[in-house]
Amino acid sequence: MPDFPSIAQHYHERTKYHPQMMSNQDLDWAKQPLPFKDYPIGASFDLKAYLTTEPSPDDKEQEWQRLSRLLFCTYGVTVRISTMNGEPVYLRSAPSAGGLYPVEVYLISRGTPLLPAGLYSYQPQTHSLMHFWDSDLWAQLQRACFWHPTLDDTQLALVTTAVFYRSAWRYQDRAYRRVHLDTGHLLGNLELACAINDYRPHLIGGFMDEAINRLLYLDAEQESALSVVGLANLLELRQNLSLRPTALASKTQIDYPEIPDGELLGYLHQATAIPEIPNPPALRSLVAERRDQVVPQTDKYNFPFCLKLPTAAPPIDWGEGLIELEKTIIRRRSTRAYSGETLSLEELKALLDFTYQPQNYIEQGLDRSPDYFDLGLIETFIAVSGVDGLEEGCYYYAPRSQELRQIRFKNFRQELHMLCLQQNLGRDAGAVLFHTADLDKAIAQYGDRAYRYLHMDAGHLGQRLNLAAIQLGLGVSGIAGFFDDAVNEVLGIPADEAVLYITTLGQPKSGV
Repeated sequence: MPDFPSIAQHYHERTKYHPQMMSNQDLDWAKQPLPFKDYPIGASFDLKAYLTTEPSPDDKEQEWQRLSRLLFCTYGVTVRISTMNGEPVYLRSAPSAGGLYPVEVYLISRGTPLLPAGLYSYQPQTHSLMHFWDSDLWAQLQRACFWHPTLDDTQLALVTTAVFYRSAWRYQDRAYRRVHLDTGHLLGNLELACAINDYRPHLIGGFMDEAINRLLYLDAEQESALSVVGLANLLELRQNLSLRPTALASKTQIDYPEIPDGELLGYLHQATAIPEIPNPPALRSLVAERRDQVVPQTDKYNFPFCLKLPTAAPPIDWGEGLIELEKTIIRRRSTRAYSGETLSLEELKALLDFTYQPQNYIEQGLDRSPDYFDLGLIETFIAVSGVDGLEEGCYYYAPRSQELRQIRFKNFRQELHMLCLQQNLGRDAGAVLFHTADLDKAIAQYGDRAYRYLHMDAGHLGQRLNLAAIQLGLGVSGIAGFFDDAVNEVLGIPADEAVLYITTLGQPKSGV
């Protein structure tokens, strides 16, 4: 008999890390997968020449510049470094666990002055688009997305896919979590890169998986689509579109067999899929219209007699035309070590403001209500070890009220070292932020597919934290490997909150 109410909950429990179960894993470096997908046949569109912030007097060249900068900021190779053995490593604008980059990016064109109708693979290593299929596939895309209204008026769609083995080679079954966090990082970049370049991304998580995979000619045994994004061109009036629902539910699988290690990731992915049906209904008949609301009406936790600290802060200045935001996306790096020095309370407030209060950035040209799958399911807790003006302890962040609510008084540095798998990043950070979710509630609403949505949303939030921290001169690093149950127990986080992602914040150690 199944030991948990759904396969997603079973997966989450099975892939938890526990101190008594941890051991060093010997990786087979000869089997390390390549982080790039190559298409040997097709027409290549070189985008490198258009990487400039100086607008061209030619309208068509301006369109190429916008598209080139959009893709580069979303997932482009920003640095090439050499390892000890001389092999090159290509770092991208979006972070990836272990530098494995399991996510691929495709464009589907309806037929534009720039891109003839068909399929395009974005090639980060050469910053080019490979046009590998030239048929008009837009109607098939619409059908697979349940006739999502956004696709009625847009001319381009971006699809993110995952090559699961790239991450599973190192992280085994737990890689499913990391792949979706990585996808969330990319979606966070895409949201902001679109604002810089006068696009608006419309997120679509409800689609028939097999139909999209077949449309992209994916290897069903190795890879799968995870998100579809309609790219609205804001310079065309008819593409200034209303917000639409982003998520659909899958079934909840409550009867599942014993699944051996190594097969759990694939089984869960199939269980979270939305099956293909011959005559799919329109989205509007399946789900209510999206409300223009980015945070829940009320914050979930209001602990009695706790310290409450307002977090409203002046917006971070991203420069004229968001030029500083573009520079920050390109120079972002995960911090390797912290000095242990403190953050200021004003810096922490600014980080929270940019991440959770997008409405404060309308005047700078950012979206007041960016697309997530369901941000109301994500909760945020912060372990404070070194923030000037803020008592040490664990806090709940209430985004609606914009305040920190203290739930435990303690210096957690040593515990954080343990919780983060003995990584010094946890010990030396000034603050460690935890994204959590009630799995029971999420699965009741979206079926097992909720597991995808939760991790992509957590990664999206994590990327906004990344960029805000870099702009403020702070260090930041995401951690997807941690002792799950111990986090709740040590920090006093309610037991029904499953930990999804950790982001460490601190002063970077010089010379590292």
